[in-house]
Amino acid sequence: MKTHLISDSVYCLHADVHTDELFEGIWPIPDGVSLNSYIVRGEKIALIDLVRDWIGAPQQLKDALSSVNLAFSDIDYLILNHLEPDHTGWLAEFRKLNPKAEIIATAKGINLVKSFYKIETGLRIVKDGDTLDLGGGKVLTFFETPNLHWPETMVTWDAESGSLFSCDAFGSFGALGDRVFDDEFNEAEHAFFEKETLRYYANIVSSFSTFVERAITKLGGLDIKCVCPSHGIVWRKNPKEIIDRYARYASWAKGPAEKEIAIVWGSMYGMTKLGLDAVIRGIEQEGVPYSIHRVPDENVSWVLADAWKSSGIVLAMPTYEYAMFPPMAYALDIFRRKHVFGKKVLRIGSWGWVGGAKKECDAALEGLKWEPVECYEWAGAPTAEDLAALEAKGRELAKLISKEQ
Repeated sequence: MKTHLISDSVYCLHADVHTDELFEGIWPIPDGVSLNSYIVRGEKIALIDLVRDWIGAPQQLKDALSSVNLAFSDIDYLILNHLEPDHTGWLAEFRKLNPKAEIIATAKGINLVKSFYKIETGLRIVKDGDTLDLGGGKVLTFFETPNLHWPETMVTWDAESGSLFSCDAFGSFGALGDRVFDDEFNEAEHAFFEKETLRYYANIVSSFSTFVERAITKLGGLDIKCVCPSHGIVWRKNPKEIIDRYARYASWAKGPAEKEIAIVWGSMYGMTKLGLDAVIRGIEQEGVPYSIHRVPDENVSWVLADAWKSSGIVLAMPTYEYAMFPPMAYALDIFRRKHVFGKKVLRIGSWGWVGGAKKECDAALEGLKWEPVECYEWAGAPTAEDLAALEAKGRELAKLISKEQ
């Protein structure tokens, strides 16, 4: 990969990863993901964030360095904003190639260097507001941003170029190819990356939305000219766009989201699907947009993204052996873990010899702060009366969503 110039002294180096392996062992990345690292040059040289040995990423990083006549042995400082192994997994190998480079992280980050990689020397702890003087007038400042999204995280700030090195914050899924900057992508490509940014946020960051808001407020006084995340687009033309986007996503954790409905459904033999079709007719009569996801056919990664975005949710599932349809139980557990709070929800479903899904579902939803529309269940195939009632339920939910402030 070539090196991308941010300023006379700042470069982006990026590796694209294309793999069937799941991100974090959970989330599909069918369109790949980028691993972005950065070089800042003064009289000394800092490398900000690393990679893991993932589909040739270290070789891509090595090639990018060589394009500006640098090698791993030339690095004086390795700054680790975040210690998750996709940004540090190659650290032990890097240390063998360059034993002199000082590794810089927060106190909690240095503890992870020790526990993950058994490195005990050449470490420097930095705290909020500390600086690193690279010489030649180049000074970096560190700001702690805990729980964005691990407790040890920080961001690195270069005031001279106005570059904010934010690691996982302001990131996205999706490989970049031979371009990295926001002004190098067309409208259709930006639409793709916006969807992948939302999915990334919902999958990776959503549980920590309060800390996202705190970090944005904390960094609000900086004159940011370029947002430099470790996954996804580097924002040099309109850095405010990605910051505002994250602020909007974070706000959905405690207030109304978009006036949309995320429909999540599963059906064993089509009886629940018949009822869902009636609900959808009711939603459509009110003109409220909706997305639709079938589990387990569709990975919960995409389900979670639309659930996070939407103010309303429909859960359509049959009773399965006295309890919830298991793929739906998994989806709801992910919603709980990712703090999908404050939604208006309608649950429907068919049962065969006896019900039971409602009891388990009600227990699963405790703590989510959801506002339920009274659920609707029926035995076997829905009757005409059932379908009429379900259509009315769809209208009821849609009216509630359309009235959201």
